[in-house]
Amino acid sequence: MATYKSDFLNTLHARGFIHQCSDFAGLDALAAKGRAIGYVGYDCTAPSLHIGNFISAMMLHWLQETGNKPITLMGGGTTRVGDPSGKDETRAIRSVEEIDANKDSIKGVFAKLLRFGDGATDAIMIDNAEWLTKMLWIDMLRDVGKHFSVNRMLAMDSVKLRLEREHEMSFIEFNYMICQAYDFTELQRRLGCNLQMGGSDQWGNIIQGVDLGRRMTLKEPLFALTTPLLTTASGAKMGKTAAGAVWLNEAQFSAYDFWQYWRNTEDGDVGRFLKLFTLLPLDEIARLEALQGAEINEAKKVLATEATALLHGRAKADAAAATAQKTFEQGGAGDDLPTIEVARADIDNELAVIAAFVASGLVKSNGEAKRNIHGGALRINDVAVTDEKAKLTPRDINADGIIKLSLGKKKHVLLKPV
Repeated sequence: MATYKSDFLNTLHARGFIHQCSDFAGLDALAAKGRAIGYVGYDCTAPSLHIGNFISAMMLHWLQETGNKPITLMGGGTTRVGDPSGKDETRAIRSVEEIDANKDSIKGVFAKLLRFGDGATDAIMIDNAEWLTKMLWIDMLRDVGKHFSVNRMLAMDSVKLRLEREHEMSFIEFNYMICQAYDFTELQRRLGCNLQMGGSDQWGNIIQGVDLGRRMTLKEPLFALTTPLLTTASGAKMGKTAAGAVWLNEAQFSAYDFWQYWRNTEDGDVGRFLKLFTLLPLDEIARLEALQGAEINEAKKVLATEATALLHGRAKADAAAATAQKTFEQGGAGDDLPTIEVARADIDNELAVIAAFVASGLVKSNGEAKRNIHGGALRINDVAVTDEKAKLTPRDINADGIIKLSLGKKKHVLLKPV
């Protein structure tokens, strides 16, 4: 087992955050003295960050907790360019107004994981639009562009894979890596930043930043540190559900759905995810990870509650856990389940069950509803639907004034007649 001088690298290693580092010894010595100032960049392509961003935000958390300084870099400038990494098509160019709105929407998540202020280890938030949007084209070419080799740029995965598949890459995208690399140099000059962190898919871009700093003769060395690609034990890419991405903002993905996502973790991932996405001590994680058989479900509930508490607060995490218990273990309908309103007149006039399930979003079409009825997957108030011509009537409204619709064992929506 690797051992380091710094609490920072020891913590990240023990919790499974480390994939690659440009210079372990140099970064370790810096962090041991409390002199590591590290950043992660977040482009503003959506109103919320997603689980892939959660792991890098946790790296910033542990950087701060071990006596060093974190920086969250908002990509108000780079989002105008668009990161081509992992994409076969050019990203849609967003308006400045949309980028700013997205930026404001995603800022709040960091206040839950970091302490901001003016102290030596307090977090700083800064936007790369402050410098990228003010640079003159000729100056950028002369001062920064001269340090980039087109040969090396063409060999980068973000470019090479696109070209190999004969998918077009725009000139604006080709410049993304230059903008990202220059961010590192600018942050070093402004804030003394000496470390960039991110996912393993960003390794090439981050190393370009380290190299650019050397070529632009910065006084301090720069370091790169990345996390492994997030996949589940079965090899699937983490962070996707049938409904889409797992967002960190509650407006895009409810606290209950977030809790339920972690509750459905594969058995083989429980220990790993407890280390990455909770603050529980490692000895407690080891105890939970060792649970076998049906007991592993208790560990999954702990993972779900602790991960949800980090982003949505303890009260909402506990409420989600209580709703899940009532829904799955007691056959009830917890208060935290997704709820949609329907006109009471529709129920009085006998609303078609198939139409109700489509309106709830549990199924996308009448055909899908019929297939699930024949498969025994649709339930009303925990009773299976057997007739595709069935109707909802006032008799289906329970004592709480709602009708519980279920698809399988894990997806539920409450209909509330109004």
